[in-house]
Amino acid sequence: MDLRSKARNARGRIARAGRIIWGREWAGRNMTVLPDDVFLVSFPRSGSTWLRFLMGNLVHTEGSVTFANIESVIPYVDIHSDKALLGAPRPRILESHETFCPWYPKVIYIVRDPRDVAVSYHYILKKDRWLPEGFSMDEFLPLFLEGRDFGVRLGPWASHVMSWTKMRQTTPGFLLLRYEDLLADTSRELSRVAGLLNVPASPERIERAVEMSAAGRMRSLEKTEGRLWKTTRRSRQDMPFVRSARSGDWKTILPEKAVLLIESAWGAEMRALGYPLLTNGTGTLAPSN
Repeated sequence: MDLRSKARNARGRIARAGRIIWGREWAGRNMTVLPDDVFLVSFPRSGSTWLRFLMGNLVHTEGSVTFANIESVIPYVDIHSDKALLGAPRPRILESHETFCPWYPKVIYIVRDPRDVAVSYHYILKKDRWLPEGFSMDEFLPLFLEGRDFGVRLGPWASHVMSWTKMRQTTPGFLLLRYEDLLADTSRELSRVAGLLNVPASPERIERAVEMSAAGRMRSLEKTEGRLWKTTRRSRQDMPFVRSARSGDWKTILPEKAVLLIESAWGAEMRALGYPLLTNGTGTLAPSN
């Protein structure tokens, strides 16, 4: 390494140290993890915001979760400094999109059919202005499959999901949820979450959390609070963050070529998670029954 590169690296380390000291460095993967922390982890657009509302309304029975206060109830680690997060009440519940972190004590991992993730991710990247309005699914899909970095280093969907399920699924303090199961029986799945959180799961408490986190209520809140939430304040306000809140949109939105490419790339991982394929996983249509 030449002297110029060494000097540049040294300046970078000094600048980062200054940001950390002054509390301006995002916590992210380097955050201070406490022994009673619980992390809600997912690949983006897998239902984590809805689950944040559900968990927040489950834990905090006085008042309700809104887009204006969600970051104080269940903060997202990539938009807060470590210093700020250390000031949060304990035990902390934190949202993360990180790949496998062995130092996370308790983890609730929510996974979603990657075909629906592709549709939702393509949409939200336009809302957040990472992609121009006319950027097609055909153009986006290769970037999605390769795990292109759009502000947060994630890697491909399958690598992200498998990094958690293979390394943590058989260990204590890990709960795997499927978005589709959460939609199908929200009360049942939220009761499983309550068990990991050591929160009473009375029918009344669960029902209240489900009602306060309904998609219709979240849409109404977004209309009045979209500019108050750090995640959406600078995004396009003509495109909602809370969309259809259902599964299977990919069946009418994704081109057949896109379905074939996703299933060819990640067919084995999809099967392992219970997602039926339209193809045999090799890029050709599966024989009909």
